[in-house]
Amino acid sequence: MIKCDLSPLFRAPRSPPMRKAWLAAGLAAALPVGAVGLLVVAVGSMTGGSPSSGGNGAVALAPGAVPAAYQPAIERWGRLCPEISPALLAAQLYQESGFNPRAVSPVGAQGIAQFMPGTWPQWATDGNGDGRRDPFDAEDAIPSAAKYDCALAKSIATMPGDRTDNMLAAYNAGSYRVIQYKGVPPYAETRSYVKNIRSLEQSFGAVKAPIPPSVLAVGAIEFAQTKLGTPYLWGGEGTVADGGRFDCSGLTQAAYDKVGIKLPRVANDQWNAGRHPARSELLPGDLVFFATNLRDPRSIHHVGIYVGGGTMIHAPYTGEVIRFGRIDKPDYIGATRVTSEGAQALPDRTAVNPVGAGAPRTTFADPAATAPAASAGPVATPSSLSAKPTGAPPAANPSAPSVPPSRPVEPSASSSRPAG
Repeated sequence: MIKCDLSPLFRAPRSPPMRKAWLAAGLAAALPVGAVGLLVVAVGSMTGGSPSSGGNGAVALAPGAVPAAYQPAIERWGRLCPEISPALLAAQLYQESGFNPRAVSPVGAQGIAQFMPGTWPQWATDGNGDGRRDPFDAEDAIPSAAKYDCALAKSIATMPGDRTDNMLAAYNAGSYRVIQYKGVPPYAETRSYVKNIRSLEQSFGAVKAPIPPSVLAVGAIEFAQTKLGTPYLWGGEGTVADGGRFDCSGLTQAAYDKVGIKLPRVANDQWNAGRHPARSELLPGDLVFFATNLRDPRSIHHVGIYVGGGTMIHAPYTGEVIRFGRIDKPDYIGATRVTSEGAQALPDRTAVNPVGAGAPRTTFADPAATAPAASAGPVATPSSLSAKPTGAPPAANPSAPSVPPSRPVEPSASSSRPAG
């Protein structure tokens, strides 16, 4: 259950010294224009000397980027061939299943890598040496996914262009389309898939150079400052129906929406909206996260907006108001520097993704053969690896576990809106 609710440890009455700290923070908030002005100067002064994140060549995983149980396999098998990396393999697994090893799609795609039953036997790998090849066992499915990627890369190795981009395009549209167009085919869906996975690769990758600051973060902080003192509402998104109230991820989502960045609704999805600076590298505007298991970002239960000096603005829990708070708590798991590219790359967990590895369903129209009046582009339906689209999808395995709801709800609440 992902809630914007801090541990009772942090609900104890504040001591007089702590009251002074909160008073100082409140005085700072009373001068939003000056504070924001200082942030603009600080952010602007750093922008010129920071390299683009696109040139860092992310390979290894960032600390805490994936659940610890899967990190060894992703680190090992993500180096199987030059076209993939641990960070890229992690991005694909996140895109496919959100790291859910028991996931089953509506058409029967199975496990953390979402293999179709008809495709699995060809790539099935006994990754943990237990004598079984199980798509629901992540230690088997992760190496199988890496082998699948590398086989695709080999099949189109002579094509011009970036080999990793071509491999991802083949994953989405089929190898024969990459061969046909001598590179990434001109399909909006395929090009979007390639762009999204490459962006997510940066989000999952270890930081090798300073992460550029975001000037847009200033606007997000300014919005959050205007909400100080607003009562917390579980599931709140600041609407009229909510009385202008928010929960933690509702506040961060609304703050970044004000500067044109669309974040997911739930805190542990917002975690992947950019790269992860170390505690010593935090800048105002970074999202800061808290989890019940510091080795598993899926257990993130709270998020705030960092404003500097070890302080965040956040919506704590029922009965409290949006206020300043310290980030150095035992459940602090890390931070994310939000980017437009990172946010746009995140999968839409509210949409039905009926396809798994080995079962493309999109019939891509050849642009050259499409009449101008019908040139709206390819159908934006997810597709995957096979070079030949399947017919009717196979039925889901009745003995396989079903995928859990992608959005948690509070058991005792009448609202079905997601928690922060």
